Amino acid sequence: MIEIELNGAPHRVPARQSLDQLIAALELSGQALALAVNRQVVPRQQWPERLLQARDKVDIVRAIGGG
Repeated sequence: MIEIELNGAPHRVPARQSLDQLIAALELSGQALALAVNRQVVPRQQWPERLLQARDKVDIVRAIGGG
């Protein structure tokens, strides 16, 4: 297990977990989301290959429609 920061709070994940796997583990699959790792936006098509590292800072933002 490694520790990351998820939306500002400590969070433990398995070593070599991808962003895709993180989203699935958080039961957020299929939702309109944007992800940033260490303040860099990661395009959705790169989520499966972007592996988390210890101390990564991950921000998950949900898209909300309205007007």
